Amino acid sequence: MSLPAQPMLRQRLTLAADRPLIYAIGDVHGCLDALLALEGRIRADAASRMTERPLLLYLGDYVDRGPASRAVIEHLAKPEHGDGIERIALCGNHDDTFLKFIFNPHQHLRWLDYGGDATLRSYGLDLADYTDRDEAVHRLGAALRRAVPQHHIDFLQNMPIALTSGDRLFVHAGIMPGIPLARQEDHDLIWIREPFLSEGPGLPLTVIHGHTAGREPVFGKGRICIDTTCYATGRLTALRVTLAGADLI
Repeated sequence: MSLPAQPMLRQRLTLAADRPLIYAIGDVHGCLDALLALEGRIRADAASRMTERPLLLYLGDYVDRGPASRAVIEHLAKPEHGDGIERIALCGNHDDTFLKFIFNPHQHLRWLDYGGDATLRSYGLDLADYTDRDEAVHRLGAALRRAVPQHHIDFLQNMPIALTSGDRLFVHAGIMPGIPLARQEDHDLIWIREPFLSEGPGLPLTVIHGHTAGREPVFGKGRICIDTTCYATGRLTALRVTLAGADLI
């Protein structure tokens, strides 16, 4: 397994403002069955619209809490899905912390408090087998590095952190209000809640994001949140974004 390179800013993508059809999916958190079912609905919806190749954007947090983190990563890491839909997976805070834990578990133990035990089980590891704290963390890190395939590591390392299309920004968590996009820090893009949730972006754009879980999508001030807590509610949400506006499917 290749060790990650020195830390650097994740890629930020820009698409043409006239992209006719984009779908965004909220936080998956290891819920493969819900993801596959929602992708089926998206394929049917896209086929009925007969536009040029649609784009499917995943807004991060593919691991932890739900039962099938490994299978979700395996699914998303496929180079092609055979349905004519372009796919881009953005990075979430759980994905970023999982990657950091793999290579430096002592510095990122908080990941285990975020539902990381479910991700361990999906890779065939049981946290209960590692009870002697310091030695356990060392052994757990080594076992996890053996269990996670290199193409999963590559996927986690290479995910972009944001995508802009016209006056719409797709990102996992949000942005620091009023700060130009070029000056936004990666940490805020995948972790922020306040003051973003209350104030909105403070820029002339609409931010489409996940991260802040609820039972229903939220259409807020300059923002749309589509994290509907799938691992607890069974509901995974997608937003259809066209030149005319945005609505749920």
